[in-house]
Amino acid sequence: MSKLLIDVRGENFVDPLGRQVILRGVNLGGDCKVPYPDGGTENPTDFSDHRTVSFVGRPFPLEDADLHLSRLTGWGFNVLRLLVTWEAVEHAGPSQYDEAYLDYIAEVARKAGEHGLVLFVDFHQDVWSRMSGGDGAPGWIFEAVGLDMTKFHAADAVHVMQHKYDYGREERRQEDRYPMMSWASNYRLPVNGIMWTAFFAGSLLTPDWKVGGKNVQDFLQDHYIGAVTALAKRVKHLPNVVGFDSLNEPGLGWVGEKLSQHHTAPTVDNPTPLRPGPSWTPLEALKAARGLPTTVPVLGWGEDRNSLIVKSETLANADGVSIWLDDGPDPFERAGAWRLENGEAVVVDEDFFKVHAGKRLDHEDDLMQPFYAKVAAAIRAVRSDWILFAELSPYVFGTGRGFPEPMPERTVNASHWYDINILRFKRFDTGADLSALKAKYMQQLGYLRMLGGRINGGSPTLIGEFGIPYDLNEGQAYDQWAAGERDEGVWNAHATALGLMYDVLDALQLNSTQWNYTASNRNDLRVGDSWNQEDLSIYSIDQRTSNDPMSGGRAVAGFSRPYAQRTQGRIEQMRFDAGKRLFTLQYEADPSIDGPTEIFVPVAQLTTTLSVTLSDPAARWEHAPNEQLVRVWAGAAGSTTVTLSAG
Repeated sequence: MSKLLIDVRGENFVDPLGRQVILRGVNLGGDCKVPYPDGGTENPTDFSDHRTVSFVGRPFPLEDADLHLSRLTGWGFNVLRLLVTWEAVEHAGPSQYDEAYLDYIAEVARKAGEHGLVLFVDFHQDVWSRMSGGDGAPGWIFEAVGLDMTKFHAADAVHVMQHKYDYGREERRQEDRYPMMSWASNYRLPVNGIMWTAFFAGSLLTPDWKVGGKNVQDFLQDHYIGAVTALAKRVKHLPNVVGFDSLNEPGLGWVGEKLSQHHTAPTVDNPTPLRPGPSWTPLEALKAARGLPTTVPVLGWGEDRNSLIVKSETLANADGVSIWLDDGPDPFERAGAWRLENGEAVVVDEDFFKVHAGKRLDHEDDLMQPFYAKVAAAIRAVRSDWILFAELSPYVFGTGRGFPEPMPERTVNASHWYDINILRFKRFDTGADLSALKAKYMQQLGYLRMLGGRINGGSPTLIGEFGIPYDLNEGQAYDQWAAGERDEGVWNAHATALGLMYDVLDALQLNSTQWNYTASNRNDLRVGDSWNQEDLSIYSIDQRTSNDPMSGGRAVAGFSRPYAQRTQGRIEQMRFDAGKRLFTLQYEADPSIDGPTEIFVPVAQLTTTLSVTLSDPAARWEHAPNEQLVRVWAGAAGSTTVTLSAG
């Protein structure tokens, strides 16, 4: 078995020669969350076909793979976060793996290697599954644990585009029915609360909840890890597959929450940010799940638009529909959290989700640590040298919490980061104070880098997701494009925002995979990345203007920029001034490393009349314009500066 093309050494990635590697790439791709070819949320469905769907063709048909992969390498990317879902592997039923899909993904991974791309596999999820408003787990899981997914919408237990959206209306956006970026509200609704609590804390909190003779937690985790293992066995021979993600943005469930206390502000115990809409307690969610009409307060923006306040109340599950196949008592009632008495919900243990055996539950130390160990052991039973790309719930950041200690060896911090204001309001003003915004990014991303530095004495950090919506400013760029404008000014706001982000990634020497590249993306406010009206793809069919392989990119100047892909030594400083078209790399050169520094130099940023200046007179360099690379061989050990500018 060939040695991996990338490994970890302290806080850096290195190649087999010992060169420091900056991994810079994309998530491939946003529509891998939904079945192929027409499973996107722009199409209505009742999910009744959940056992027979296929994901073969996500992220793209194999016959199109070379075109897409060569485009990505042409833009300078060298790593992929390859998205798959548990559902894609095991949708037919327990331990019934989709062999055609496994073969397909293995071939996508092999072709990526042919194009010089390393990758790690991300088993992706958002708010548990497609049937609960996102993606991830297969539909048969619900029946297995005792839930009837056909009742979810009627019981107000989920917020799902296919249930909320009126596909007969002409409006592409329907803010009155399905507001943009509202899918995340599912984390506080009954189904997600039940499933995430069972997945991570079932053995502690509901020990008598059995599925197939196992505790519900063991049942769920064993099947999840079984799907991961099935795919791992298909790609173990590929040296460009360097590891696996633990699980995308794991949910917290109700762990750490009071049973009947409303969440009014993020706390260490419950860091989930407030969002407009109904604000559920665990007890209210359990009542509604059991079929009890339940009054829930509704939050809305205050006058300052910076704080949320109670605006009204709503009656959830007015028709009294139970989502449990067996109407009750539910597993949490049987375990002593609450009881139903004369038709009324009675609190039995207010701290049921917060304290266990006299000790406050810690989601990271008590629940995530054994999960990381379990995933690491499973993938390394297949290939012992694989890297674990570990994720926490993104909601814990900023609360002082981080990864538990110790973590499995050779773990990478694969945390996510977004400018929440850009996501929330889909606006970016190029006339704003960009220096202040950059300082804010430095502080936030610097904090994430610090978390990586704490893992096992120091591990690399790869920002697993970051990016921007392309339908910024009410889709202004699309309107300009439709009017015939084709100059880069159409994407000025997007390129400026991305440029700031990459400036900070350079300054902090962070690795990254931008969200995302969606081969099927459209300039359509209903479609976008084919998932819940999100539209963050750096590529769209609608931007294709010619047969040029590079055609189709959006705001390419914002992300296709010079950087040191491999360094003959260790980077001290790296920066790119897009306005001056000036790139500077300072590094501690190590001539004993038998391989040159390789700097990606996109033709779009620095022309073929390139000027190269070296501080080391004994060093030598070459420009390979067809590869968009400058190679520098160190002449002497010590601090060396390479400057590239447009000639």
